Amino acid sequence: MRLPLLTSAKGLDIALVGIPWDGGTTNRAGARHGPRELRNQSSLMRRVHHVSKIEPFKLANIADVGDLTVNPIDLMLALKQMEDGMAAILEAGALPLVGGGDHLTTLPVLRAVAKSRPVGLIHFDAHSDTNDSYFGGQRFTHGTPFRRAIEEGLLDPKRMVQIGIRSSLYSADEHDWAKEQGVRIIYMEEFTRRGPEDVMAEARAIAGDGATYVSFDIDSIDPSMAPGTGTPEIGGFLTREAQAMVRLLEGVNIVGADVVEVAPPFDVGGMTAIAGATMMFELLCIMAKLVADKR
Repeated sequence: MRLPLLTSAKGLDIALVGIPWDGGTTNRAGARHGPRELRNQSSLMRRVHHVSKIEPFKLANIADVGDLTVNPIDLMLALKQMEDGMAAILEAGALPLVGGGDHLTTLPVLRAVAKSRPVGLIHFDAHSDTNDSYFGGQRFTHGTPFRRAIEEGLLDPKRMVQIGIRSSLYSADEHDWAKEQGVRIIYMEEFTRRGPEDVMAEARAIAGDGATYVSFDIDSIDPSMAPGTGTPEIGGFLTREAQAMVRLLEGVNIVGADVVEVAPPFDVGGMTAIAGATMMFELLCIMAKLVADKR
């Protein structure tokens, strides 16, 4: 977004940070290149939101702090590096806005963000990502982060809502575990019936006043508008529906957010990356207003 590039988050209200890693991907890899292309396309962002008239760069001190250092071939070490890198940003006092990276990157971010208490979650995705394991017991993939986060006490499942869930399943009971924990799953068919305003009113009520993380998987958007992702699923949000929902996050106590699963090798004309960068700008406007209101 043409912001300054800093080596530390010290003094920042909001830190934009990339996680160039896709070691949790179960099929189409490529999201490790997401942060680079998100940055490229984000240069198209202007200064003022056309609906809210929010100018985030006047409301908050914001900069790009670069990419976290991650080992691309050692999964467990990479997760620790991500957690440590995020902890440093939080210790500096900045809210993180992350560009991924596959969705497993959200787990180490939550380990840092929720270190002192569990947080709520507003999650936009085609997939619940609450599976237990893949490939004979592999517990850390981009299909398992929120199960691990609940098990580790990072998320309060009763303050957790997943919006836009669709796609074929591995088994008929695939989502049962999440529902048993108290997770509210709003399938795409329900979203279509109710619309953004009604759904987001419920999402805000579920999150309540407590600390809440927002995770936006780009595959929540229909692949006709965001083809460059690891696990595309037809029947998703229109980009304008996604924008409308993020704008309705105003008032939520956001303690961090991410946009994940942008995979440039599968993109067409940069359209997925521009969608991702735009969603980051939408989130940035909401987060900057939150910072200003608290100040």
